[in-house]
Amino acid sequence: MPFKAIAEMIGRRLGVPVVSKSVDEAPAHFGWFAQFAGVDVPASSAKTRALLDWAPQEKGLIEDLDQPCYFRT
Repeated sequence: MPFKAIAEMIGRRLGVPVVSKSVDEAPAHFGWFAQFAGVDVPASSAKTRALLDWAPQEKGLIEDLDQPCYFRT
């Protein structure tokens, strides 16, 4: 799941603009979180699905986070 997709959904829900930051700009913008925001850590559930004969039944991350309950004021 690209960090950008998560940020865009949250920005849309909060009504705030989402902008890209360069590697040089990220530390000033994100602070300590910059090291996590800029890391590409691809993952797969293929081994878990095969080992446990499992298939997800729930919503995906973006669909789940795109719920009003996460953004109540």
